[in-house]
Amino acid sequence: MTRSTAVAVSFGDLARLGPIVAVVAHPDDESFGLGAVLAALAAAGAQIQVLCFTHGEASTLGASTLGACAELGLVRRDELLAAADALGVSRVRLADYPDGGLGDVSPDLLDAEIEADLGDAALLVVFEPGGVTGHADHRAATAAGKRVAARHGLPVLEWGVAPDIASKLNAELGTSFAPLDGVDVVVDRSAQLAAIGCHVSQARDNPVLARRLQLQGTSERIRLTEPGERA
Repeated sequence: MTRSTAVAVSFGDLARLGPIVAVVAHPDDESFGLGAVLAALAAAGAQIQVLCFTHGEASTLGASTLGACAELGLVRRDELLAAADALGVSRVRLADYPDGGLGDVSPDLLDAEIEADLGDAALLVVFEPGGVTGHADHRAATAAGKRVAARHGLPVLEWGVAPDIASKLNAELGTSFAPLDGVDVVVDRSAQLAAIGCHVSQARDNPVLARRLQLQGTSERIRLTEPGERA
């Protein structure tokens, strides 16, 4: 299959490639970010595995109500597993790298984690290279996914935010969303919203998430990068 980033992407075509590995930094990235895309791929028949590098124990959203970081990490683990079921994900593996410190971890270690789960994967799914909001953990997770994909000659599906939506969010909420130059696809958010609801510690009082979903409506911005193609 040969596609450029400007060509429409069919979830059915992607699902038929074979198993898919989604690489994320934190529990909830698979839902708040990739949720609608992963649900669409699962609905199209794809076998999906999620590799999450951290337990999300450093989040300030859940810490105020749940207390100790260790406790929050356990809560977020359980939220991730429930959300994965809602999305139709076949398997989840949660590594134990430091939340907020993924950028300081040796790239070789992160790559090895993905290699361990790669199997016969035909596609990797990640955030766009800038981490969508510039988060260092997101950037590190995506960079690892893209390095491994390049070594194995695999395509990468990147998720991000369209330029107009990024601009509105940044202007209204003081965020740092980066625009993604890709294509828009129509999605059904039912499974994603159910998965978001599983992340109780993070979804409450989250105006950025609520506004982003409102602005996106039934559209998601993605970019398919073929082996050897630069983003």
